[in-house]
Amino acid sequence: MRKPAVIALALISVLLLGATVVFHAKYRKSVTDYAQAIAQEEGTRLRYERAVGEIVAIQDSLNAIVLGQNETALVPAQHVGELHPPDTLHDTVLARIAMLKAAVERTKERIEALDAGLRKSGIKIAGMEKMIAGLRKSVSEKEERIAFLSTQVDTLQTRVAGLSTEVTGLSTEVADQQQVIAERQRELATIFYAMGTKKELTRSGVVAAKGGVLGLGKTLEPSGTINETAFTTLDTNMDNVIRIPSDKAQVLSAQPVSSYVLQPAGKDAVELRIIDPKEFCKIKHLVILLT
Repeated sequence: MRKPAVIALALISVLLLGATVVFHAKYRKSVTDYAQAIAQEEGTRLRYERAVGEIVAIQDSLNAIVLGQNETALVPAQHVGELHPPDTLHDTVLARIAMLKAAVERTKERIEALDAGLRKSGIKIAGMEKMIAGLRKSVSEKEERIAFLSTQVDTLQTRVAGLSTEVTGLSTEVADQQQVIAERQRELATIFYAMGTKKELTRSGVVAAKGGVLGLGKTLEPSGTINETAFTTLDTNMDNVIRIPSDKAQVLSAQPVSSYVLQPAGKDAVELRIIDPKEFCKIKHLVILLT
């Protein structure tokens, strides 16, 4: 009877030893699996943090793409100091819009690279996907705004071209009107004068003897017949003095006496000085008799 008991104890010992080996093996495997899980979790956490950091950087890049109504707002903030404007405002705005488009394209590429990297690493988190979707929506809004600005620039350029044509036409019209006004002013300020002795003025037809009785008491008066070759032109805007080579002279035409004076101008000479050109020029032909 002692022998079967010994055998039973031996079997039990073997079974316990086997169980111990099995449990030890499972324990070591559990420890290994736990270590791997911890390593994978750490790797996943690091990839997640890098992805979140990239999302924040992309969002900052989008925020830096400032879109507004003024010129400087058409440039990403980090590029304001780098722009060298072209010759015209239109070209400047187009260049800035091109910079905005390039910045948006770079941002889209970063978003797609981030999404591809997350898919490749197996990270699939609803919150992360929502953030990426938000980035794509923001990029889309920027693209729509840039397209709108481009259309506005084209429309404004067309309007400017039209206004430029109108301004050119108005400038030409104004120049023509100014020329007409200048010519009219010269015309108003211009007189024609003739001077000479009684014989000279009569021979040239500038004056005629009128009035009197039976040929007596006639007076010299402008004939009313204009012989242009007998008259000299004077622009009173440029000169208001007529020098007369005689020590005595008489104005026969009807210029108001208050609009001029006759005064000595040296030996055997007088001068007619116009003191009221507006009134004086109302009578266009001046006749001076040398006596």
